[in-house]
Amino acid sequence: MKISKLWVALLILLSMGCKGEKKYHDTKPDLVAKAPTDKLADILAFQQELNEEFKNPEESPLPDRFRKDFESLDFFPPDTSWVVEAEFIRTPEAVPFLMPTTTDRKSEEVVYAKVKFKLNGKPYSLEVYQNSELMQKEEYEDYLFLPFTDLTNGEETYGGGRYMDLRIPEEKVITLDFNKAYNPYCAYNKKYSCPLVPAVNHLPIQILAGVKDFKKE
Repeated sequence: MKISKLWVALLILLSMGCKGEKKYHDTKPDLVAKAPTDKLADILAFQQELNEEFKNPEESPLPDRFRKDFESLDFFPPDTSWVVEAEFIRTPEAVPFLMPTTTDRKSEEVVYAKVKFKLNGKPYSLEVYQNSELMQKEEYEDYLFLPFTDLTNGEETYGGGRYMDLRIPEEKVITLDFNKAYNPYCAYNKKYSCPLVPAVNHLPIQILAGVKDFKKE
């Protein structure tokens, strides 16, 4: 099944945006087929597809000097305990606002919903955004953007926080898989313009899942 994870789709179709979209392959690689659970297979597929994108000169955000010897991003070990079901609470009265980015550009967003969930028995809440421009495009009309920061930022992970891509759920519950948390393209190349994570989306815990910081060595 070839679906879009919309990798950095929020950062719009501009050369200064954080990439367009990320796609799965039609067939699953062997390492995914051997995974013991569907959740784990999904995480491994995400990692492998991300690595393949970063190796591809037409898709990779990496400058040539880093891409030529690139083998793999650094991930936390896959852990299905970071896959949680969250309450999906619509915020239909929210008005669009301009989200700052790492450049002078601003991205028009609206708080589409809030998600409430528990990690290690403690409750948390995050805002989920929809981009005003992308929602006009059929392929992105159900795309949602979840940026967040946590206590790993600046240590194990990129200091500016990480992103997750979501789809509007049919029910009032949505799955959050923190194993699929990825870095904005700015973590790899300063030429990109990436939304800054709103303060309200800070998690006061360590999220030991997803993509780690990129070491430019």
